[in-house]
Amino acid sequence: MNKGHSPLWGIDLGGTKIEGAIMDPDNPSQALHRLRVPTESAQGYEHILSQFSLLVSRLCEISGFPRPGRIGVGTPGITVPTTGLLKNSNTLCLNGKPLAADLSRTLGCEVLLANDANCFALAEATHGAAKGHKTVFGIILGTGVGGGIVVNGGILIGPHGICGEWGHNPLRGEETPCYCGHKGCIESVCAGPSLEKYYAARSGKILRLPEIAELAASGDADGIATLERLREKFAEALGAVVNILDPDAVVIGGGVGNLDILYTPETRTAVVKHLFNDQFVTPLLRPTLGDSAGVFGAALLT
Repeated sequence: MNKGHSPLWGIDLGGTKIEGAIMDPDNPSQALHRLRVPTESAQGYEHILSQFSLLVSRLCEISGFPRPGRIGVGTPGITVPTTGLLKNSNTLCLNGKPLAADLSRTLGCEVLLANDANCFALAEATHGAAKGHKTVFGIILGTGVGGGIVVNGGILIGPHGICGEWGHNPLRGEETPCYCGHKGCIESVCAGPSLEKYYAARSGKILRLPEIAELAASGDADGIATLERLREKFAEALGAVVNILDPDAVVIGGGVGNLDILYTPETRTAVVKHLFNDQFVTPLLRPTLGDSAGVFGAALLT
């Protein structure tokens, strides 16, 4: 790291872990130091704040750096721009809390907060799979479904703070209740746990999604039906985004994003059925930063 260049600090708040990283601004795709502590959200909001403090203290110890003046933090849920309160987080104890302000007080520095999907999209658009593309739609397709939009290297937020939140758009004919209070959301259909429930309802067997995919590859009818459902519903969901945004690249992160079926010509053909166009040429990209994308994107907020 060049002298005079302050390191970038980022923290990714997850449901089970809080990960921090210190990065060289001249080479932000590689962490100088990384550390994780458990979230332990069952112990409540104040405990999560204390875990942040523990993480930053330990990072200072192992790196020899002083506490930074600014830290970027990626979170589940979004911050309402007009109130500063967090909402729509599946870590429920965070909802309704002024997380950015409380973290700033706890850590003794400025805290810049962004949705974790936005952080993922920013990292992959600037230093990852979609580097060089002007408009990037970054997808989180895992235990939940989220998204972020990056244009010319900047995250789009919107006056409600929900720009890119495609996971809670409804799918036609779907009535599955979602934790957000609506029915038929993309998350309630295409997320990993939702696909596992669909398979269990068909087969009577409770399996993880990678196991279901293996069975589908060996000809299991219920496994094939589960993946075909994912293909068709994903195509419908993505088609709506393409009709509105028409991004230059789409990056698909999360555990469900590892499934090969999402990248096949048949899936591209399925997307076309929902487009105001007769072809779909946008590249569907696998992320290149792995599980580092969230924390790297958080650091880039600073």
